[in-house]
Amino acid sequence: MATPVRAFGDAALSAFELDFLRSGERLRLPLSKAWNARFEEVEPVRPFRWAKGGESFAGWYYAVTVADHVGYESWLERDHLILLDRDPEVVGIASQPFWLHWHDGQGQRRHAPDYFVRLADGRARVVDVRATDRLDERTEESFATTRAACKAVGWEFQQVGTPDPVLMANVRWLARYRRGRSGRPTEVAARLLEVFAEPLPLWAGAEMVGDRLQVLPVLFHLLWSGRLVTDLESGLLGTGSLVQVGRRES
Repeated sequence: MATPVRAFGDAALSAFELDFLRSGERLRLPLSKAWNARFEEVEPVRPFRWAKGGESFAGWYYAVTVADHVGYESWLERDHLILLDRDPEVVGIASQPFWLHWHDGQGQRRHAPDYFVRLADGRARVVDVRATDRLDERTEESFATTRAACKAVGWEFQQVGTPDPVLMANVRWLARYRRGRSGRPTEVAARLLEVFAEPLPLWAGAEMVGDRLQVLPVLFHLLWSGRLVTDLESGLLGTGSLVQVGRRES
């Protein structure tokens, strides 16, 4: 079994290298010199491919957080990308942001994390996505080593698996209304915020505002943005779901 890098302080900074693409230029630098790069703005270090008949499906998701398309290599990665896009703390997202290089005591290793995330307060977070039943020893070693590299430079590291299916089904639905145009007309949005100042069933509140064909897209956009809130985990979003103004409106 290979031994992950176990180094701290300056030793850790010199034990790792980052290989990344910035403005079309390929760079490979020690972690100590590259850690403060704006990795939320880099290009993916490898293309997104899929094989006919394979279990995974790669693609591009338009993230309103960055007003651009962000790549994913599986449906599971796409789901977590949607969750990142909805997270109010997230202000930047890049997929496959860099290759992390290290020596495991037997040979050279490398790993490309799935996402680099920039938070509103300036913190950095590296995210790896893998279902629990798809973890093997080599992958766990790569994740442990990536965690050590992140710790050395003060980045957060997050390993995520399969999200709650009910929550994910609801958020996928709301993601259809993530773009700003779904929040218009603005007077409809303002009226919805008035109507749902106290909890009301979704359908009943929408009817109080006007034609459902016009009102519901705006309502779903407000639920996506968190300006309106409802329980997205206990059951699928429906006509009787209780909706109210979120904390962001207080």
